[in-house]
Amino acid sequence: MKNGLYVSFSETWERSYKLFYLSSCNYFSFWATQKIRKAVFYSTNVLFYAIMEGVNLFLDGGAFSLYEYIKGTVTDISPEYIVIETGHIGYQIITGNPFSFSSLEGKETKVYLYQHVREDNISLFGFQTSEERYLFKKLLGVSGIGPKSALAIIAAGDPVPLISAIEAEDDVYLTKFPSVGKKTARQIILDLKGKLADVAADQITVQKATKDISDGLPPALEEAVLALEALGYSTRELKKVLPKLEKEVLTSNDYIKLALQLMTK
Repeated sequence: MKNGLYVSFSETWERSYKLFYLSSCNYFSFWATQKIRKAVFYSTNVLFYAIMEGVNLFLDGGAFSLYEYIKGTVTDISPEYIVIETGHIGYQIITGNPFSFSSLEGKETKVYLYQHVREDNISLFGFQTSEERYLFKKLLGVSGIGPKSALAIIAAGDPVPLISAIEAEDDVYLTKFPSVGKKTARQIILDLKGKLADVAADQITVQKATKDISDGLPPALEEAVLALEALGYSTRELKKVLPKLEKEVLTSNDYIKLALQLMTK
């Protein structure tokens, strides 16, 4: 009986061990499979976004353009875009000033296109002249300028005053455009001066840049003056108190307090 009991126990232990071994192998296989699946999933995503980023750089860099222009009938005009129908298809085209096409509604027209590609969006931007599109693409290359900002600048109309301001380093003129502060204006001048004259060379006149009221001031006073301008105070009002402010050595906040006191007297 002892020998029989011993054999039975050994067989039971061996079977349990095999079962444990097989279970462990199955668990390890399952764990390894999950890890491999995750690795493949993340690798695929990384590869996809890398490819998309490459496509974006390729398209935005101007190396490839799917559309040169579209010719069709203006069927709809909204505050942000126009719709041009051609070949029984309506194309939504974003423009700087859609209402400039009002006189062309219901008529056939030609619009120059720029295709802007992102991971979650593909947009068509439209321009009435190829020169406007060229300027738009140049503005996109400036650090801090996106499609909406570039379009707002182009929407001003005639590109000649804009190019003249860039050539004259007139950052005061450039800050009149939406979303363009002094820093961005200086970046536009730095990146584009001397690179746009061929757009309208015979029409560009380089004039003396408008002197900004904050030019040449100490940093703290300059910051205070810019803050007061942002609050809505006019150049005429600031010029009245500026001589008294220049006599003091204060922090930006103290300059602002003193200026407000002087202007309310």
